[in-house]
Amino acid sequence: MSNTDRPNPSTQRPVALVTGAARGLGAAIAKALGVAGWVVAGLDLTPCATTLSIQVDVTDAAAVADAVQLVERDLGPIAALVTVAGIYEELLIDDITDSAWDRMLAVNIGGTINACSAVVPVMLKRGAGAIVTISSDLGVGGSQGDAHYAATKGAIVGFSRSLARELLTDGIFVNSVAPGAADTAMLSAESPWRADSFLKTLPIPRLVRPDEIAGAVLFLLEAGNTMTGQLVSPNSGATI
Repeated sequence: MSNTDRPNPSTQRPVALVTGAARGLGAAIAKALGVAGWVVAGLDLTPCATTLSIQVDVTDAAAVADAVQLVERDLGPIAALVTVAGIYEELLIDDITDSAWDRMLAVNIGGTINACSAVVPVMLKRGAGAIVTISSDLGVGGSQGDAHYAATKGAIVGFSRSLARELLTDGIFVNSVAPGAADTAMLSAESPWRADSFLKTLPIPRLVRPDEIAGAVLFLLEAGNTMTGQLVSPNSGATI
């Protein structure tokens, strides 16, 4: 695990930790948080354009725990966690190998659990905090050719709602964002989600923009103690 030179952020600005912040949706969320006044630490396999960038594999629970301690030491108390790190793969059920299942589970649900398990104890000590997990519209509605991905994203919803109940009286609020097909590099140019035949079926006939998903995350963080255990789905009206 490596980190940048130690920053010296203002102690008046709240600290947010974003996993998967190097690119795509994670980078968009980290940028939006920065614009909104947060000091942002990014965790990813590659460097992040954040105040503090830590290269770590989210499937490594010990490394994630060490990263959380580093953020608390160098930036201050973590007020918010956003778990974005994830992978996507389109495979029919007969083509999903054991290794494909293991990797999808380890990164998507395992990485989410590792980050929450590392951050919740420090939030409990202060009796305050906010967590937003990133699920997927496919975790709610499912889809042909996405069984292992949808399974992990559905698990994130169940995990998040259970965590919200568990932490309800401890001043920690947990919510999820379940985006529809988003315009990021995670979707290949040949992806069926980019096809006009699919987009024309949507009430808003286009892919969701990363900044729109980032806006949903900010909304949940700014909702403070008025929302917990909720699921927000910016999905171009794919599920109504």
